[in-house]
Amino acid sequence: MDYKFQWAEMFSGEPARWMWEGFLTTMQISTISLACAMILGIIICVMRMTPFKPLQWFSLAFTEFFRNTPLLVQIFFWYNASYFVIPDVINNWLNDLYYWFPGPFTLFGHKFVGEWMLFNVELITGIIALTVYTSAFIAEELRAGIFSIPKNQLEASRAVGLSFLQAYRYVILPQALRIVIPPLISQALNLIKNSSLCMVIGVGEIMYQATQIESYHAIPFEAFSVALGIYLIISLFVSFCITMYNKHFMVQVRY
Repeated sequence: MDYKFQWAEMFSGEPARWMWEGFLTTMQISTISLACAMILGIIICVMRMTPFKPLQWFSLAFTEFFRNTPLLVQIFFWYNASYFVIPDVINNWLNDLYYWFPGPFTLFGHKFVGEWMLFNVELITGIIALTVYTSAFIAEELRAGIFSIPKNQLEASRAVGLSFLQAYRYVILPQALRIVIPPLISQALNLIKNSSLCMVIGVGEIMYQATQIESYHAIPFEAFSVALGIYLIISLFVSFCITMYNKHFMVQVRY
């Protein structure tokens, strides 16, 4: 084996800048997708629990479809096929959607002019795909958390004079959230790792930048090792958050 490691090249110049921009793009798409997925997941959960049958059927079809189809296929669908079923007004808006972060600005000694905050069709497509895919899982976890609360607590709340919404707000939801927050954090971790699939449509996240570094600088081991290390650090940080939450807020049951 005569491979010569070039770690110095990886941590300086263009490769380092590309990898940093990939990290920022990954965090950008993950944060936006997670926020949108939480909102959409709550809406789908409420629709699933409403007595109105059409909303129940729609939410059921939504969760079953997006949970049981591969994310990679969904990404390609939103990027290549959705154009033919989405109204032209929305398609034109997506094509023209550009937002630049005000700059220039300096972060950790590096100067940026805002390119990493550029919203383009590829980035919007990745956000949409990650949002709808993750929201289906979030909706089911929220519904499971609510159903884990004994029904007699809702009945007791109504008996003491609380309305239906007040009973959910003050009695049911606070208990359910303590149960579902750890799996929701796990969904956030899965979303961050799933964002690597967006490289197939040209989103400049970590894996895309690692591939670019491998192609232009011929240092594949260094590029993909750094990419793996970044994902590992993010995963360990999220796992640490889950551990701290369980330690300080969840009731520990010992046998």
